[in-house]
Amino acid sequence: MSVSGANYDYHRTLDMERNDRCTCCVKTMKWFPVVFIVCVIGWSYYAFVVQLTFFTVSSVGQRILFLLFYHIVLVMFLWSYYQTVFTDIGRVPSRFRVPRADLDRLIRATNEEEQKQILEAFAKELPVVTRTLNASVRFCEKCRLIKPDRAHHCSVCGVCVLKLDHHCPWVNNCINFTNYKYFILFLGYALLYCLYIAFTTVAYMELIWTGKIDGRFHILFLFFVSVMFAISLVSLFGYHCYLVLLNRTTLESFRTPIFRYGGPDKNGFSLGKASNFQEVFGDDRRLWFFPVYTSMGDGIVYPMRCYDEDSEALLGGEQHQTAADVEPGTLHDFEATTFLNEYVNL
Repeated sequence: MSVSGANYDYHRTLDMERNDRCTCCVKTMKWFPVVFIVCVIGWSYYAFVVQLTFFTVSSVGQRILFLLFYHIVLVMFLWSYYQTVFTDIGRVPSRFRVPRADLDRLIRATNEEEQKQILEAFAKELPVVTRTLNASVRFCEKCRLIKPDRAHHCSVCGVCVLKLDHHCPWVNNCINFTNYKYFILFLGYALLYCLYIAFTTVAYMELIWTGKIDGRFHILFLFFVSVMFAISLVSLFGYHCYLVLLNRTTLESFRTPIFRYGGPDKNGFSLGKASNFQEVFGDDRRLWFFPVYTSMGDGIVYPMRCYDEDSEALLGGEQHQTAADVEPGTLHDFEATTFLNEYVNL
């Protein structure tokens, strides 16, 4: 090996090591918001349980009630947070990846219309009905795949994610099809946690201001921190409850999905409030408020509320099931019917 070749390999190895160190540093820094949240929860536990309940509350019965309800809310809060943080994102299946031969044809295509035809030919066997502004199949140049309906590319994670809502730095994860229920429950239990702390500590504000109890700094600070977080959470939680009832993601609320037939329709995935809720929380009411997976569907095919006239003609004029026909608890059957009706002409 020549000296120049050896130097090239040496510098290339150094560059790779620097890139690995930079990547490691970035990944570590992404966990800082999660660590911050965990530290705040840990301090609030000390302030509420030790400083307020044991050192301030004198009644044994009141202590028991305070601690019982507090720990129930805390367990649900932490459970939901854990599920939101550590649930794997929904990744696009390999069958949506464009083959190398078709990629070469896309690169060699001389105009936009030719590219659209290539993508349409490949996507004809795939369950996709949403399109871009120019009516083309949605294609991700970075992942080199056809995007399923409601899937988007996350620049932070570097992959396309099923039913992407947004990337949340506070959980260091994408809020998407796989953990959206957990995220809603996390917001709800976090809000309940903050409100409970605020309402239980406000009764002792007079004793704190007059200096009649010890540890007043912790209790006073706990009250203001819980109120501050509650104000932030109530708007965020309310907004996502609104999105659940309309069957929209945050991205779809700002960028209306465009359908192959019918064009832009911000309510295209809405099946009615009850069915929209069940799509995220499932049809078993006993599990609605537990952070266990009960969401319906596979994250790829979604039932829709309207159909085009061309597909009805191809089906011989048969009656189509619409959102108005969907009863709570029958979303799986409706989803199968939607798949057949919507994609029979692809």
